[in-house]
Amino acid sequence: MPRAVGLSGLAITAAISSLGVGGCAPVGPNYTRPPIATSPQFRFQEPIAQAQLLADSPWWQVFEDPALQALIREAIANNLDLRAAVAHVEEARARAGIAKSFLYPQVDGVANYNIRQASSTSQNDSQQSSGDTTHQSGVYGFQLSWEIDLFGRLRRQTEAATALALASEQGRRGVLVTLVGDVATNYFLLRELDLQLEIARQTLVLNDQTVTYFRDRLEGGVSNRLELDRIQANRANTAATIPDIERQIAVVENALSLLLGHQPGSITRERLGPEEALPPPIPAGLPASLIERRPDVVEAEQLLVSANADVGAAKAMFFPTISLTGFLGGVSGDLVKFLGGDGAVWGAGAGLLQPVFQAGRLRRNLEAMRARYDAAVAEYQKAALNGYREVANALVTIQKLASTRVERQAGVVALQDASSLARDRYDSGLASYLEILTADQQLFDQQLLLAEARGAELRARAELYRALGGGWQQ
Repeated sequence: MPRAVGLSGLAITAAISSLGVGGCAPVGPNYTRPPIATSPQFRFQEPIAQAQLLADSPWWQVFEDPALQALIREAIANNLDLRAAVAHVEEARARAGIAKSFLYPQVDGVANYNIRQASSTSQNDSQQSSGDTTHQSGVYGFQLSWEIDLFGRLRRQTEAATALALASEQGRRGVLVTLVGDVATNYFLLRELDLQLEIARQTLVLNDQTVTYFRDRLEGGVSNRLELDRIQANRANTAATIPDIERQIAVVENALSLLLGHQPGSITRERLGPEEALPPPIPAGLPASLIERRPDVVEAEQLLVSANADVGAAKAMFFPTISLTGFLGGVSGDLVKFLGGDGAVWGAGAGLLQPVFQAGRLRRNLEAMRARYDAAVAEYQKAALNGYREVANALVTIQKLASTRVERQAGVVALQDASSLARDRYDSGLASYLEILTADQQLFDQQLLLAEARGAELRARAELYRALGGGWQQ
């Protein structure tokens, strides 16, 4: 008989479940994406008809340098920030599962055993007698508790936790995008510094030859000490740039080593050749696609979804809380017969809790959730606008650096010719040593600026690829 009653209770519970969970829509607003004004195309970009963006391609199809590809793979495998981001994703997923579990009944196994002794005393004339009575009791079984989510508070909380889990996944993707972009940027900077170091060493060799030439002329009595001093000072200025460039190389190598997840050390890389081809032009696509592409924008939107769901959960707290409880088990009066039991026991109950006076707590909580939602809207819109800004900056940087590189290259060619002509004119007695000194100084500076422009172009392409937020598949 108790078993039959228990089964009927479960049937009633299932019926209430279907009504409470699926029968009523949760209170509070459903999420809608806030409007964001977008232009037909990015600033500084000419209209390009191309179905597939370069940002849709994996990074190994964009940066074809084998050494860079090896570094990126090593960073993806060993970077500690990426490991932490993956762990945060797992934590958020687990918390979303915890929030979802409250939608279902909670069943616990319970058991308790009590022993009690009662003493009685009676007095008859001079005789006194006493008796002790021991009572034992035990109850065991299963206890059920369930909050019926009639007004959607638990569903809104589950929605909020799920959105946070999705946001953490986009955060992990954002770390990956930043990681690959940083590796590429530092790699290109290293190659730029390597080229500058090579230029400085070659120039120092030329300066040494010039110093020897003027020293020989001084010893031969056809020159003066002022000429030699000025040439030696120019040579010292060139030599001083070498340890500074070497210092910069070591600092960048140490930074790249941290991204790779190992101790500071040297980085294997290819030499930046004078005629090395740049990565192909990158069509940025439409601004509207950036909202779906960039991890930080998608993450901000998921945080907005979570904040919107929290507003609904705060509204639901104004409504009654309905809960079901039940128990099914056995009872025994003897420890020896505890597992066998002397009988069965069951119970069922329902409760309702309606907040009446909370001193404004619920209203203030709703106000706080609405304010949090407003802040999330602003953060989402800011993330989108910042994405547009970064893409526009990268586009104009690539365009202008290309023009700068062309002019720097023309300047280097002209100054190389000027340096050669200055020496010929000096040997012919048509010019002073100052022409040689000026031409050498200007050529060295222009060569360093050309190397900087070439490296900056490579880094700008890596920055545009990162700003577009795509293509970083492992």
